[in-house]
Amino acid sequence: MYFESHAHYDDRQFQPDRDVLLRDILPAAGVDYIVNIGCNIKSAEMSLRLAKKYDYVYAAVGIHPSDLEDISSQTMEKLRQLCQDPKCVAIGEIGLDYHFDDGFPKEVQRFWFRQQLRLAEEMGKPVVIHSRDASQETFDIIESTNVRKGVIHCYSGSWQMAEDYVKMGYHIGVGGVVTYSNAKKLVEVVEHIPLESILIETDSPYLAPTPNRGKRNDSANLKYVVEKIAEIKGETPEDVAKITFDNAKKVFFGK
Repeated sequence: MYFESHAHYDDRQFQPDRDVLLRDILPAAGVDYIVNIGCNIKSAEMSLRLAKKYDYVYAAVGIHPSDLEDISSQTMEKLRQLCQDPKCVAIGEIGLDYHFDDGFPKEVQRFWFRQQLRLAEEMGKPVVIHSRDASQETFDIIESTNVRKGVIHCYSGSWQMAEDYVKMGYHIGVGGVVTYSNAKKLVEVVEHIPLESILIETDSPYLAPTPNRGKRNDSANLKYVVEKIAEIKGETPEDVAKITFDNAKKVFFGK
């Protein structure tokens, strides 16, 4: 019983075996739900196609802060149309990414982040937040809105900020990084926040957990994330899987 809250099965790395994975391998590995995350209009549309092809797959639609080259008011209208599809459960992946010196200007990222948050508020959708090297600014922008439901994907901030997100109504996305030997900061986050505020994710095909680090990731690896969270929290893997499953259903399905 696993709820994959963040994957990218539209990625070209899955081209050779996407259908076998989604039809056979992942259901056999106990993956009951997947939210496939859009990063631009093309991947959002493919996410919805996958969601319509596989009953247990759902989609999030949004423009990633590294994919802003063609964004416009027309893009926002297209997102508005896409998110009305019954299989679209969130706006995402949206946020800020200040990691690369040649990335989009910060003011451009901030503007479109706010625009997409407004769309989420308008449509009543939770959000999937990307934040890289922009922790405080991401938090401040979210706090300035009325959007109070979603997940902070691949969380990399402090445990104190994670607690503030939880108080605001957000969940924290924990993936394969938590299994890495140098993941002290994320381990502290898992220690401090309640299990009821954690979602599990893989970010497939990226960030495969130990023991598969460096390989192409997929949702069958959620078991390693669950086992590590269980170790940190002093819970059984079964309980962690069940609680995070219920958490994700509340975030994405409202129940």
